[in-house]
Amino acid sequence: MAATAVRYADRADTERALSPTVTEGIVDAGFARYFVPARWGGRDGSAAGLLEGVSALAQGCTSAAWCASVIAGAARMGAYLPEEGQAELWAKGADTTVVGALMPRGSATEVSGGWRVTGEWDYTSAVGFSDWALVCALVPQDGARVPWFFAVPRADYRVADTWTSVGMRGTASNTLIADNVFVPAHRGFTRQDMIEGHSVGSGARCHTAPLRLLSGLLFGAPALGAARAALHVWAEDSRTGVEEEDLGLRTAAARAVIAVDGAELLLARAARVADAPAATALELVRTPADCAYAVEQLVEVVERLLRATGSSGQLAAHPLQRIWRDVHSLASHVALRFDPAAGAYGSRLLSPTAGIGAP
Repeated sequence: MAATAVRYADRADTERALSPTVTEGIVDAGFARYFVPARWGGRDGSAAGLLEGVSALAQGCTSAAWCASVIAGAARMGAYLPEEGQAELWAKGADTTVVGALMPRGSATEVSGGWRVTGEWDYTSAVGFSDWALVCALVPQDGARVPWFFAVPRADYRVADTWTSVGMRGTASNTLIADNVFVPAHRGFTRQDMIEGHSVGSGARCHTAPLRLLSGLLFGAPALGAARAALHVWAEDSRTGVEEEDLGLRTAAARAVIAVDGAELLLARAARVADAPAATALELVRTPADCAYAVEQLVEVVERLLRATGSSGQLAAHPLQRIWRDVHSLASHVALRFDPAAGAYGSRLLSPTAGIGAP
């Protein structure tokens, strides 16, 4: 799949959308069904397997890998629907492509048999080739407005072409719009159920794991593959005319590879924690910080490689500048911001009973 994606990567960047050949390949490779419950024909996949598959795809195209990861993550959310809703979502099979509009930018009014949902959700990656969307909207409840997710079929929403980002252009993360759409009661669930892992009808760890154990991996895995791709491009450029005494070039290569390997180790540990039967209180706050820190390191590697490439790396035809734009763009995602995650982790580390040096 990575070999196909790399052939279309420049085209995706220019056209601001993945080629149908690539989107079909993503589905054929099993990303849409990866986290679908086994009883609906899915794989009940592991975090470790997703990290491996997404990072491998990102070595061909970061945007393709991002879309593969987010549709896997959105399909996972379907496991929190009531049974009737799950049956409807996957009625045509586990390869149904689901996208997630994750921020509560809509409103829902309860009516007989369900809700009326209206909203506009920016930055909905892969929405152009989606079959269903899970959109987040606020529901009046006990004097407050509580975020819920609602499953909406493709016929009930439209897409506005708004994605003009510097990087990750191929994700086509455009705006999903729903206007007073009726959603039956069996197609809704609370966001809190997803955050805490209260799945319906599945005991697979990918569905019972709290969201904080998975979100950093879903969004961070493409950065790992992108950094590996940058290393490959830079090494190919740098091998021309390299002399044994060029210590600076050799140490730069070693430093970059060690940094990428270190980031991979952090992400791999996060995946092991997500796949384990249970997580400790410390692991719950450490995992988001590990993922965000790993992505910071990967961005720094790509930054150094681009600078070391010189003027040629800035040319539009050079793949390194595209990778550089992509990793900077993806690293801005809220799930990958280090300071909030580090604050929670640091508080735990400094706890006298559960942190550094505690018995």
